[in-house]
Amino acid sequence: MATSPRTNLLRRTLEDDAVALGILENTYSPTLVEFYGELGLDFVWIDLEHAGPSPFDGDRLEDLLRAANVTGTELLVRLPEPDPGMIRKALDAGVRTLFVSRIETAAEVRQAVEASRFEYDGDPGKRGFASPRASRWGTTDDYAGTEDDEIVVGVTIENPTAVANIEEILAVPELGFVFAGPLDLAVSLGHPGEPTHEAVEEQIEEIREAALEADVPLGGLGFGMDDVNEKARSGYQLLNLGTTTGALQGVVRSWFAEYEGLE
Repeated sequence: MATSPRTNLLRRTLEDDAVALGILENTYSPTLVEFYGELGLDFVWIDLEHAGPSPFDGDRLEDLLRAANVTGTELLVRLPEPDPGMIRKALDAGVRTLFVSRIETAAEVRQAVEASRFEYDGDPGKRGFASPRASRWGTTDDYAGTEDDEIVVGVTIENPTAVANIEEILAVPELGFVFAGPLDLAVSLGHPGEPTHEAVEEQIEEIREAALEADVPLGGLGFGMDDVNEKARSGYQLLNLGTTTGALQGVVRSWFAEYEGLE
């Protein structure tokens, strides 16, 4: 018996010009992925560039994806580079929304998006066809005809070369979003650890203006809820609220601060 195609609610949110809120789950726990979904987050960010399992570890990815599927939240998976084989592996495991780091040119972006498609820009795409978890092991009705409509591939803009090429990057067909990366941009501009440095903020604003002009969804980091609210008002559609370890740190420190001890 055939099963219905998958639905990417995060893609629908972006297409509706609405704002999606999520959190970086940096302990890589399926339990916490499931819990964040129960709390109503639109996405849970899994960063495979800086930590966590190998991007080629299908078993670990499947466990995280199953946890997201339980509650209907979407896993937002960051890959360390625009490697077509890595992209295809993640998608076949069941990832529907991903973004890639370390890009500089429109050609690299096009290569990444093309790897995610069965059909691309009027021509055959570069995604391989098999019967993996993404197709419910071959049981999905019209998998080839529906899968491209559910996949979102974005890129991180995190170095001056990518910023200089931003208009060409934004013109790549079927680019799902651009994610403005102030932390890595600060490093590449010679100001590590200073995401609010004037030079960094100027480039972030250039990214924002170009994305809005090109009508490509824009993602970014929230540095506190005042910043999140301001970014939502200024056109960001994909906003990360914080991290698991950051949230725990804040709560536990507040407990210590309020502990009065023995009198």
